[in-house]
Amino acid sequence: MIKHLRTPLAVSMLALVAACSQPDAGTNTAQAPAVETPVEAAETERLYAWFETLFEADIARSPQGLAALGRRDDLDAYGRWDDVSDASAEANQQRRIERLAYLHDTFDLDALDEDGRVSYRVFEYLQETGIRQYGFSDQNYVFTQMFGPHTGMPTFLINQHRVTNAAEAEAYISRLAGFAGVFDTLIERADARAEAGVMPPRFAFDYLIGNTRAVITGAPFDDSETDSPLLADFRAKVNALEIDQAAKDDLLARGIETMQTETGPAYERLIAMFERHQAMTDTRDGAWKLPRGEAFYQSQLAAFTTMPDLSPQEIHDIGLSEIDRIHGEMRGIMEQVGFEGSLQDFFEFMRSDEQFYYPNTDEGRQRYLEEVDVVFERVGEVIPDYFNTTPQAPMIVREVEAFRAAGSPTAFYNSPAMDGSRPGIYYANTSNMRNLPTYQMETLAYHEGIPGHHFQLALTQELEGQPMFQRQLYLSAFGEGWALYAESLGKEMGLFTDPYQDFGRLAYELWRAGRLVVDTGIHALQWSREDAINYLLENTSFTEEEVTREVERYIVWPGQATSYKIGQMRIRDLRDYARDELGDAFDWGEFHDVVLTHGSLPLPVLTELVNDYVAANRPQSSE
Repeated sequence: MIKHLRTPLAVSMLALVAACSQPDAGTNTAQAPAVETPVEAAETERLYAWFETLFEADIARSPQGLAALGRRDDLDAYGRWDDVSDASAEANQQRRIERLAYLHDTFDLDALDEDGRVSYRVFEYLQETGIRQYGFSDQNYVFTQMFGPHTGMPTFLINQHRVTNAAEAEAYISRLAGFAGVFDTLIERADARAEAGVMPPRFAFDYLIGNTRAVITGAPFDDSETDSPLLADFRAKVNALEIDQAAKDDLLARGIETMQTETGPAYERLIAMFERHQAMTDTRDGAWKLPRGEAFYQSQLAAFTTMPDLSPQEIHDIGLSEIDRIHGEMRGIMEQVGFEGSLQDFFEFMRSDEQFYYPNTDEGRQRYLEEVDVVFERVGEVIPDYFNTTPQAPMIVREVEAFRAAGSPTAFYNSPAMDGSRPGIYYANTSNMRNLPTYQMETLAYHEGIPGHHFQLALTQELEGQPMFQRQLYLSAFGEGWALYAESLGKEMGLFTDPYQDFGRLAYELWRAGRLVVDTGIHALQWSREDAINYLLENTSFTEEEVTREVERYIVWPGQATSYKIGQMRIRDLRDYARDELGDAFDWGEFHDVVLTHGSLPLPVLTELVNDYVAANRPQSSE
């Protein structure tokens, strides 16, 4: 979610594109595509065999990773959680150090084919970044309202732990019992960090306590006649089994007992810790307050943007420049619809006018979901004109579950299972329909679904012949940059014909530009939560509830929010560079294949790929 420049963005991004792996500007001769040699094929095959060995070793150590891949043969592993101990983290760090050295000592980058060179560079980047980030692991919050095992573990059981036989139901019970060990390890870690001054600010704890309590609200954790989320899920999965009723009753009875004796008490210990930390913390919001806050924040920016040289001030200034540009385009929309007043007046009109909102009722929620499906049908009609390669996995639209809605964003996407057992899922947070204005419907759909995250993530999983670590990889600058690029691509594809929907597109791009300003403001310039909220309320059209929730997200997840705009600008500038250089030879489908068919990439590696593509396809000059 970030970039690399020192001069105004429009100039510096294109300059970097031109400078990075580009042939001499004076040459204008076409280059034939590289032909793979037997030596390159053999070296790449050797590299990929090593990657496969590493992947299988890593996945064998991750019971949750095995389940996510649909591998359920090892029932002992299927009943366990991943190891969250310090010893496991230290072992992972040592493996990264050893693997990086082995990569450099054993494989010749120049002897690989193009795919092999990309894989080498990506793997190298991951080891180097992981080694650097491990040095700052003690600066991270163990639990936040955005992420953590308090909601992640039940979500995993509900969405990824399949139960197709009694043994897999037994594994579910085993995982219910395993909450205690995971939570106790992480409580100890969070207590140690709290003593060192590494805690979320005070506002986060109301969410943490509320979201955690929601998991154990309902039977069998209280006297309610309504099942808790875990019991409702376990009951439904067991009842669907083709086994006799006595066996079902026994599984349910033992699952309920485990929830009461293991899962519930573990959650109560966690809530007690949150209450202790809530009394210990203060209202300082930025990473600057942490023991090594400045260096930690720079490391986060480097990791999320994949561009290590960008400073917080440079990112802040880019955001301010982009906000000015987008405000100008929004004033054009105001003229188009005949609105009289200031831009802030228009923002208030878009926030408050009832024509843009469905009622906060079951009927309003259902209508919204149905119309999102229509948006996807419409974009599907023009996809063949812009994409040569599209994913095979289907995608469905679903509401965010009630127990995690409070801390969830307006919309998000979950990848499909690689074994085809689960589709891609576009989630809409319908808990408050005032946060889902209809004028943002199109741009949200393009970002989270098609051609945004679904195309990028599902297609990456389907890239047969590439190493599994690449097919599983997600780099925020690339993934979120692509999704934001997909929003603006909707305009190129002839969509956004309604001016209010086009305003929604600009509103979301403005939002991502505002993130550059606010994220750096909070974590480097010592803005308060209230400073950030007021800035976004004044400069964007989003509601106070949305702004507040998003600012609170940026506070506990330093740097992540910058990746969207940085990644989008790099992809867009690479696209513009390719169009300018290739002229009539530019092909949308070919360009998108270059971007999408190598998986998630660090932005410098993507830049090199596009430059190579342009060099190989540049028209010959006429003498």
